[in-house]
Amino acid sequence: MGIYAISDLHLSFGVDKPMNIFGIGWENYEDKIAINWKNKVKDTDTVIIPGDISWGMTLKETVKDFNYINDLPGQKIILRGNHDYYFSTVTKLNKFFIENNFSSIKILHNNSYEVEDLIICGTRGWGKTEKSDKVLDKKIIAREENRLILSLESGLKINKGLENKKKIIVAMHFPPFIGKFCDIMKDYGVSKCIYGHLHGYGHFMVKEGVIDNIDYKMVSCDYTKFNLTCLT
Repeated sequence: MGIYAISDLHLSFGVDKPMNIFGIGWENYEDKIAINWKNKVKDTDTVIIPGDISWGMTLKETVKDFNYINDLPGQKIILRGNHDYYFSTVTKLNKFFIENNFSSIKILHNNSYEVEDLIICGTRGWGKTEKSDKVLDKKIIAREENRLILSLESGLKINKGLENKKKIIVAMHFPPFIGKFCDIMKDYGVSKCIYGHLHGYGHFMVKEGVIDNIDYKMVSCDYTKFNLTCLT
């Protein structure tokens, strides 16, 4: 059983938002992802999707997108990205998943999951507002830092009851290299951090590899050529 990750699917089966306007590499990307996914992932595996999942503005507009995800093999753990506007509350999203029988999808938000020999934690993170409102950015970053702590504390509770402690993976949508995210992960002994958000020219800002004993990986789908990244 394996654990994989892929971010920024930007699905638009329910709205008119074709991704190929961002470059020829996005042509038929949904098929590329599905083929790679089915070749790698078994029903007993888990796939982490760290945000920017659907362009749908409402839950109704996301039905076809989540149906696409639900029908793919494996269990999926999702978290919110900056373009997931349909995501209002966890309660509403969970109700939506139940009503539509999207039984293979779980939400990572102020909580954690025990999967195989790992504990998966995470939060959205933040970059900056469109108007670069420094006061608001600082407020949002502080809130997201607290959410990461809540998630990691949840993970610690799982580990506390285990004789053999499990490694902790953190999933974020935004790169974690601002604010105190990296320091928080270091304090909690996180072994790996995956993130997305960066596209096109933004790839020059990608940081990967081991920094302060944390292995950072960028898993945005266009960066990985629409391949899933194996984490175990």
